[in-house]
Amino acid sequence: MANIVNLKKISLKNHPEIKEEHIQKYIYDNPEVLGIGEITPIQRERIQPSGGRLDMLMGSVDNETRYEIEVQLGATDPSHIIRTIEYWDTEKKRYPQYDHCAVIVAEEITGRFMNVISLFNGAIPLIALQLSAFKTGDDISLAFTKVIDRVTIGSDEEEVFEVTDRNYWENRSTKRVMKDVDAIFSDLKKYTSGFELKYNKFYIGLSKDGAAKNFILFRPKKSYLYFCFKNNENTELSSRVEENGLDVSYITRWREYRVKLSGYEDYKKHEDLIKECVESAMEYFNISDI
Repeated sequence: MANIVNLKKISLKNHPEIKEEHIQKYIYDNPEVLGIGEITPIQRERIQPSGGRLDMLMGSVDNETRYEIEVQLGATDPSHIIRTIEYWDTEKKRYPQYDHCAVIVAEEITGRFMNVISLFNGAIPLIALQLSAFKTGDDISLAFTKVIDRVTIGSDEEEVFEVTDRNYWENRSTKRVMKDVDAIFSDLKKYTSGFELKYNKFYIGLSKDGAAKNFILFRPKKSYLYFCFKNNENTELSSRVEENGLDVSYITRWREYRVKLSGYEDYKKHEDLIKECVESAMEYFNISDI
């Protein structure tokens, strides 16, 4: 039987052998440890036009988002925060075709600077990760905890006043596809009881007691529809959906999975998997009354 043991937490800043460059290289070689989705390394020690070097630049696998990552051993300090934001701003201006997100990694993110970072978050897409190190025999184990997640800036697509009606969607899509939407929505009544379809300009969402609750939504097209659900990006889930022969994409900015369905029959073919996706979205929204 395995034993449960206590791990000895250590300070990397005061470690006689481990330096910041070692941590950078480990993260760069193993980007999945950050826990911010499926990302790929682009460049380390990226020289900036105005001076200085960005610790790491990484990108999402769909090539839509770039992450400007700065590592700090010890506690966060003002220069660390300012440097991270400056590098994020520089890369954003140089490559505006991408969505950009600043990432701060530090051993200690103090309460004071949590407040400062929180003020920036929303105006600046920013993720803060606290790095913990533990000694296991002669080795060191690292753990990354997300203490601040990026706040997605709202868009016209999400504004509540962008309300339409069913006739609008029957003209924009087709009556046949809209019947498929109705059938899927009805089939999900275990999860959508008490909800009703809400027709917005860019999508068909859900509402309950007059309030929007878009843990799932529909994007009907002329000959097919996108069944969408909200969640953090999950590599394992994405792989399972793809392995089942479905066309799936993840929109990082909106934290939205989009699954392409030819119609109701296509939904029924993959019903169990799609219902599992719905349950994950409800968990993401903290909806428990299934």
